[in-house]
Amino acid sequence: MATNYVYEIPMPPVGKKNSQQILTNPKTKRPFIAQSARYKKYAKDCEKIIRAKGIPDTPITYPCHIDVRFFMPSRRRVDTVNLQEALWDILVDAEVLADDNRDIIAEADAKTFYSKTNPRTEVIIMPYEEEYEQWREIV
Repeated sequence: MATNYVYEIPMPPVGKKNSQQILTNPKTKRPFIAQSARYKKYAKDCEKIIRAKGIPDTPITYPCHIDVRFFMPSRRRVDTVNLQEALWDILVDAEVLADDNRDIIAEADAKTFYSKTNPRTEVIIMPYEEEYEQWREIV
């Protein structure tokens, strides 16, 4: 029987695409895009918090619904999809999800709010209850 997983990440959400930097490969001298030190630290800290709160014995491979609320420390415009994509990658890296493709994340609801005093991310992962055909078997 599938279970729900609930996580609260008590720090300001950070998007992945807005935290990139251009570096140069010292051997080939070719530029490449890498995540900033700020994003890398955020992702590492999130992963620790998620693992401490408990992860599945094996990463989730069944269709699920993810409900996420981002609470930002300022009223600046923010790209919710960018925050969402970063969170999906963190959940995969933390081994909560086997992958972030449509076979596993069947449905998602993401909203962004303002909370100057308590910026955070709230995540609920639950089995997708409706009939849902996965396109391929996840191993």
